[in-house]
Amino acid sequence: GLTTVILQIIGAMGLLVGLKFNFILVISSLGLAILMLAGVIVRIKLKDSIWISLPALFYMVLNTYIFWSSINLMT
Repeated sequence: GLTTVILQIIGAMGLLVGLKFNFILVISSLGLAILMLAGVIVRIKLKDSIWISLPALFYMVLNTYIFWSSINLMT
């Protein structure tokens, strides 16, 4: 719904701002990874095909990678 769209837009803006401020990148990528995890769970519960579920899965993995990489930059 609308909440998901707003969270995705805020997350995307956070990723852009996070290019300058690593802490924002960490928070935004974690938030988007969790949001996409919820999307994958919904797709599984709806018994959607892998092709329908693939975008959410891809973005979950991508944001998890960004999160992990940005955490490693902090240390």
